[in-house]
Amino acid sequence: MIELEQALIGLDAIEKTIDDAGVALDIENLSREVLELEQDMQEPDFWSNLERSTRISRKAKHSKDKIEGFRKLKSRVADVRALIEMVNEEDDASGDSMAEEILREAASIKAEAEALKLETFLRGEFDANDAILALHAGAGGTEAQDWANMLFRMYLRYCERHGYNVKILDVLDGDEAGIKSATISIAGGNAYGFLRGEKGVHRLVRISPFDSNARRHTSFASLDVSPVIEESSFVLNMEEVRIDTFRASGAGGQHINKTDSAVRMTHIPTNIVVSCQNERSQVQNREVCLMMLRSRLLELREREREERMSDIKGEMKKIEWGSQIRSYVFHPYSMVKDHRTNYEVGNTDGVMDGDLDGFITAYLQMQ
Repeated sequence: MIELEQALIGLDAIEKTIDDAGVALDIENLSREVLELEQDMQEPDFWSNLERSTRISRKAKHSKDKIEGFRKLKSRVADVRALIEMVNEEDDASGDSMAEEILREAASIKAEAEALKLETFLRGEFDANDAILALHAGAGGTEAQDWANMLFRMYLRYCERHGYNVKILDVLDGDEAGIKSATISIAGGNAYGFLRGEKGVHRLVRISPFDSNARRHTSFASLDVSPVIEESSFVLNMEEVRIDTFRASGAGGQHINKTDSAVRMTHIPTNIVVSCQNERSQVQNREVCLMMLRSRLLELREREREERMSDIKGEMKKIEWGSQIRSYVFHPYSMVKDHRTNYEVGNTDGVMDGDLDGFITAYLQMQ
C-alpha cells in the first residue's frame, strides 16, 4: 500500500526526532541521576526535612517522566514498524482497517515526538518549576479591562488544554466590565518554561463593543510571568517589606468579607506589590504573598542579570514594559502575530480559546 510505504518513510524521520531529543535530554545521564535520587529517598531520615524531600521527589518524578516518555515513543515506533510489515504480507480486507489504525498511530507518535523535542529547549534553571502569572490592564478604562479579562480566559483555557492545575490568587474587577488585574498560580510540568515567553505587553485591535459608534479601538494589557521557587532559594529581608491587611472584596461566603483576611505586600526597594485575598485566613494569604514576592524578586534578579550580559556582549536591550510582544487583530482582518518570532495565525477564535502552542514553540525555537 502506498500510504503505508509513505508512513514507513515518515517513521524514519519521526524516529530521528526522538533519537535527537534523547541525545539532547541526555537520557543515559538522566537515568543515573534518577538512581542516585532514589537512593537518597531510601535514607531513613529522608522525610525529616520536608522542603528538601519534596524538592528531591519532584525532581526524580520529573526526570522519570522524561525517561519513560522517551522509551515509550521508541517502543511505539518499533510496534508500528512490525505492524506495517505484517500488513504488507497480508492481502485480505483486514489489512485495510489495520492500515488506517497504523496511520493514526503514526500521526499520534509524530505529535508526541514533536512535544518531546520541544522539551529539549527547556534548559533554564527554573524551566521545570510551576509559574505565577499576573495580568494588568493598560490605560484605557473599560476597553483595556475587558481585554485583560479576555487574556485571563485565554490562559485559563491554555492551562485546561494541557492539564495544568490553576489556582486563582487575586482578582480585581473592572469598574464596569472586565478586570483591572488578576494573579494565578499554575502547577504542572515545565509550566514556567513554556509560559515565560508570554511575558510582555499584548495589544488588541477591534471594533469596540462599548462604543455606540462602532469605532475601532486599540487596547493593551501586560503579563508578568515568574517561577514558583522554594523558600531556601531566595532569602527575603522582611525589614524591606511593608505588609497591609484589608477586607477581601470578592465572593467567598460570610467569613471572607467580615475580616481583614486579605494581604498586600510591598517590597520597598523595588516597589513590587503583590496581594492575595482568595484564601480563607490572613495567615494563608500571607504565605501566598510571600511565595509570590520571592518569585517576582527572583525573576527581577534574573532579568537584570540578562541585561548585564547584554551590555557585556553589546546587544540591544528590550524595554520590558511597553515592548509589544504580540498583536491580536479582530478588525479589519483576523490575525494574531508575535513580533519577536513573526509567527502568525489567522484563527483568532482558536488563539483566544487557548491554542498558544504555535507561539510558544516558535519562541522557544528562536531562543
